[in-house]
Amino acid sequence: MYSLSDFDFELPPELIAQTALPDRTASRLLHVSATGIVDRQFANIVEQLDAGDLLVFNDTRVLKARFFGAKETGGKVEMLVERVIKNTADEHIVHVQLRASKSPLAGSKIRLAEAFDVTVGERAGEFFTLHFPGDVFELIEKYGRLPLPPYINHEADDFDEHRYQTVYSRVPGAVAAPTAGLHFDEALLEKCKAKGIQLAFVTLHVGAGTFQPVRTEDLSKHDMHSEWYTVPEETVAAVRATKAAGKNVICVGTTSMRAIESASQTGELVAGSGDTRLFITPGYVFKTVDRLITNFHLPKSTLMMLVSAFAGYDAIREAYAHAIEQKYRFFSYGDAMLLTNRSG
Repeated sequence: MYSLSDFDFELPPELIAQTALPDRTASRLLHVSATGIVDRQFANIVEQLDAGDLLVFNDTRVLKARFFGAKETGGKVEMLVERVIKNTADEHIVHVQLRASKSPLAGSKIRLAEAFDVTVGERAGEFFTLHFPGDVFELIEKYGRLPLPPYINHEADDFDEHRYQTVYSRVPGAVAAPTAGLHFDEALLEKCKAKGIQLAFVTLHVGAGTFQPVRTEDLSKHDMHSEWYTVPEETVAAVRATKAAGKNVICVGTTSMRAIESASQTGELVAGSGDTRLFITPGYVFKTVDRLITNFHLPKSTLMMLVSAFAGYDAIREAYAHAIEQKYRFFSYGDAMLLTNRSG
């Protein structure tokens, strides 16, 4: 039985990638398999994939979800949109994380970006409910700021606004990028298709909870954050055809994997949408996913637990020690890994 401290490791701060490489495919790739660990280049990942394999991508798009504002009293407010709840002709409701010296009261107004007013609604657990005056996505896109992860120590600039989105991002709703996908450019996607590798998509809107630390040593007491996902019928059909042909279903990123595995809890992948709180730790038996492309994750994080469950605890410990020794770049703008399912 594993506990939180089993997923800790010492990471030299200089290995936390602070900026993205100009060329998306220029990152390194640590290939971890039953035969060992091999240092590769991400640009050559097609060589590690077979014709007939299926790559599953998360097509979520990162919102400019960060706002600064002021209460009617003049007090400063900083907020991060966590989720768009409703965006209809009549209602424009979002849940946000909000920081202020004193919590705003229900019914009060907050002026955001010196541009428009929102009305504070009821609390929703740890989140505040805000009522926007018009189309949420339009206001966010026009006045918000791109939220970079907390371990990146600069404000988002024009380069980040381009590089912190995948080239196939389509459905707005995330507050963090599905970062394994950042390594793919259009040319690499075309190379995959040319080899006969299939492409499919799911949507999972990454929430800020992905950065929240696990605070309990006993993992069974961890309250996993909720994220919305959808798996379309065409992706289910592609997965079934891939499995029937004896080929691999390869998730690009832990978010794609969580969507696919969340939709596989009956033992078979089914199409649909919903919220997932799936918390994957060693001992979990993966139902659909065969291989995983992923970045390097934070110590003591739920994602560190997920990859340990997928590739094997000892294999991940060895891989991370190797990556640190070889000075791989870590986290969202860092290098990638290619893992094989060794669960069960």
